Amino acid sequence: MFKILVAEDDSELRQLFCRVLTRSGFTALGVCDGQEALETMEREYIDLIVSDIMMPRVDGYALIRSLREAGSTLPVLMITAKDGFQDMQSGFLAGADDYMVKPVNVNELVLRIHALLRRAQMVSDRRQTIGSTSFAMDSFSVEHGTQQTVLPQKEFLLLYKLISSPNHIFTRQQLMDDIWGIDTHTDPRTVDVHINRLRDRFRENPDFEIMTVRGIGYKAVKKL
Repeated sequence: MFKILVAEDDSELRQLFCRVLTRSGFTALGVCDGQEALETMEREYIDLIVSDIMMPRVDGYALIRSLREAGSTLPVLMITAKDGFQDMQSGFLAGADDYMVKPVNVNELVLRIHALLRRAQMVSDRRQTIGSTSFAMDSFSVEHGTQQTVLPQKEFLLLYKLISSPNHIFTRQQLMDDIWGIDTHTDPRTVDVHINRLRDRFRENPDFEIMTVRGIGYKAVKKL
């Protein structure tokens, strides 16, 4: 079960987030500011942080910067009452992975957390292998024998997502949310374009192929 740390100085909002996350199957821990968040992480393993910006003692920006400066890649979803571009930019520059503006739709909050956790899992795995073909996250490359193919980032992440769960069917929307992000304005048919490019690149690969599940989406399967 994933453990989510909620750093929010508004007690009612903090309790609401924790209740929603608990009902959604997470373990939720609430703290009132960034200082308490850092202290909690010294004794608890945390999978993701939901953090307000304006908090006493250590604010959200300082919390995220301290994590990134320490080398932590822990996913952070920043929540704030500020909706200006400069505030959003400051959040991402500090190291936030996603950003929501109050008032927060709690259903959307849960969706974004699931997407961030899936992305974090993909990055932490770093390498996958099917048969004699390996997929290296660090270099966005696919290797088979002596041949190495370096892919554009989105193509690689899409392929890696499929390869990481062979035979699992992903809808176009799931792939869009995970690879392009929930807020993207990109046409979902972009997934089809990228899938066709991947099929062209690896048509002769003996280890895997990408199959269309009509009316649903795509899956990667191992060749016999």
